[in-house]
Amino acid sequence: MLPKDVNMLLSYINMGLRDKYEDLSDMASSEGFDEEEITGKLEAAGYHYDKELKRFY
Repeated sequence: MLPKDVNMLLSYINMGLRDKYEDLSDMASSEGFDEEEITGKLEAAGYHYDKELKRFY
């Protein structure tokens, strides 16, 4: 289950992208979450996904 707190979610997603998954799509399909929903939550909090760096910042 994904963290509900946006800062914990950011940390969880970035750690997974850094350590385990090729990209956000790979992580979403492996972990069973909706990529657009997570991207929307993080963007609403002011974070943006960089595909080249494989991280939200």
